[in-house]
Amino acid sequence: MRYPKEIILKDGQEAVIRHLEKGDEPALKAFYSRIPDSDRWYMRYDVTDPSVIRKWIDGIGKGTVYSIVAFSGEKIIAHASLHMRGFGCTAHVGRLRIMVLPEYRHKRLGTWMLLDLIQLAMDKGLSELRADFVAGIEDAAIDSAVKLDFFKCAVLEDYVKDPDGNRHHMIIMIKRLHKNWGDF
Repeated sequence: MRYPKEIILKDGQEAVIRHLEKGDEPALKAFYSRIPDSDRWYMRYDVTDPSVIRKWIDGIGKGTVYSIVAFSGEKIIAHASLHMRGFGCTAHVGRLRIMVLPEYRHKRLGTWMLLDLIQLAMDKGLSELRADFVAGIEDAAIDSAVKLDFFKCAVLEDYVKDPDGNRHHMIIMIKRLHKNWGDF
């Protein structure tokens, strides 16, 4: 992947996608501070904890997590990552995480980032990608994943709880990868 990559969003706004860098820590903290609580409860990490962001920044270049960010001006507007194990029975599977600021959703920014992570996974020799979604909360993301050939592999019924104690299904989606885009 060649970065930085300039893109035009669905509404005509410009953005730049590039690798997360060591100097991005303040901008990444600011990004996650703008994510509403209603979007943070289903994340795997407490992104309001500065030590979480510090750990991500310290992990740059270590080889198991690859992060990209999208900027509008000086502000991060999206963060996406590919997580790899590197060893064991699931070393062939990458896991994806994407978060986009609410005002930049439904503008194809997440799709741009997802395509870049798919390419990165293929470049790394992975054969499958996994993405987990909360049904009823991340339905737009599920629809986008389906358009890129992700399929529902499993549904963990009533698996996650929201802050009010309501249970939601966890949808596990998989995408089988090919050696290059010509194999699709």
